[in-house]
Amino acid sequence: MILDDKTQDKPQIDYPTQWGFKLIGKDKDALYACIKETMGDKEHACSTGNVSKNGKFHSYNTSCSVESQEERDKLFKCFRDHEDVKMVL
Repeated sequence: MILDDKTQDKPQIDYPTQWGFKLIGKDKDALYACIKETMGDKEHACSTGNVSKNGKFHSYNTSCSVESQEERDKLFKCFRDHEDVKMVL
């Protein structure tokens, strides 16, 4: 399915699926701690991302298998609401 600005349909996602998140914040150690706290015992991958030009912002990439849209949304909300996370993609 191809989506454009005229298409109102959401893409169909079959679960379980592997899903990735990019977290951006000022403290790379705090971002890493946030991922470990949020994921808990859930198996996941985690890697450092980019650093902004002036070194003020850092990013981490993390991914895991999600069983449902609800689980995916819950993880996103945990990341988004964490005080050390400035943005989640």
